[in-house]
Amino acid sequence: MGLLGSAVFLDSCKKPKTSNPPQGPTVNFTLDLSQSANASLNNAGGSVASHGVVVANANGTYVAVAQSCTHNGCNVGYNHSANNFVCPCHNGVFDLSGNVTSGPPPTALKNYTVTKNGSVLTIAG
Repeated sequence: MGLLGSAVFLDSCKKPKTSNPPQGPTVNFTLDLSQSANASLNNAGGSVASHGVVVANANGTYVAVAQSCTHNGCNVGYNHSANNFVCPCHNGVFDLSGNVTSGPPPTALKNYTVTKNGSVLTIAG
């Protein structure tokens, strides 16, 4: 790639100067923590992706954000050791509320309300 091609590529990863609202699907679903598919959420650091949302157990507090990175649409994952969400494609990093803390994502991830009733989590937003 020539010098001009490199400049165009780097320019395409810059954040725009305008602020856009968080992006993500509108959802209202439940996860039963007694089901094996959701069992990882019973432990700190566990996470599950469902309905375009990543739900994580952040040291006893349940949080949920849109799964699709606002930069190029790659799937973000929960990083328990840093207590944040990370996009593996270009190292975008988001806090537990979905706000961009570093990297090229132009906007925050949509944040969802998580409520627990017995062994059932309800994710809405």
